[in-house]
Amino acid sequence: MASTSYRELSLNGLWKNNPAIVQLLGLCPLLAVTGSVVNAIGLGLATILVLVCSNSAVSLIRNIVSDAVRLPTFVMIIAAAVTCIELLMQAFAYELYQILGIFLPLITTNCVILGRADGFAAKNRLAPALYDGLIMGVGFALILVLLGAMRELLGTGALFANMDLLFGAGAASWEIVVFTDYQPFLLAVLPPGAFIFTGLIIVLKNIIDDRIKRYQDLRKERPAKGSKRVRVTGNIS
Repeated sequence: MASTSYRELSLNGLWKNNPAIVQLLGLCPLLAVTGSVVNAIGLGLATILVLVCSNSAVSLIRNIVSDAVRLPTFVMIIAAAVTCIELLMQAFAYELYQILGIFLPLITTNCVILGRADGFAAKNRLAPALYDGLIMGVGFALILVLLGAMRELLGTGALFANMDLLFGAGAASWEIVVFTDYQPFLLAVLPPGAFIFTGLIIVLKNIIDDRIKRYQDLRKERPAKGSKRVRVTGNIS
């Protein structure tokens, strides 16, 4: 890419081409582990780190690796990054590591990671590739956290429970009980609830996009400021 717009990369990662609600990639972990905010944050941080590391490494070797072994090489790089994240989580957040279970090593096969490595990092310099990995990871993590918050709130009536699993014993008091004497809404924390709330988020985004498009169209139709009116004189029969 001759010139890269970081503003465009930011808009794509966070909104226009968000991997979770536009590209619909990585739906397996998105739907499976977002029953609470702490699970969503844990998986989101892991995904961001893997994206940044893999994009950076792929960009550095893009002119060295031949097309014949390109994809296997990318998978090995991603697997190495995931292994490092697993070891770190085992060391510092073992209980959360156990909760995330198989979905943590499955980041290796996440289409978001491989898609950005092959579709962007392999064609761009280090700085844009690193930023693309960061912003795509942040966009994916934001949807994870939003979905986790919705499901946890409606499922339990509280937010930020068990945050000590990720941030230490001091975070045990972060829990916010929003609804007292709340009857748990079991559907919200079950897999069908994940599908329903993901669909609602996609619908909301489409509505916002439609409103923005209508507003832009109206602005284009308005006459430009400072335009002069032509005065017509004479008699009209």
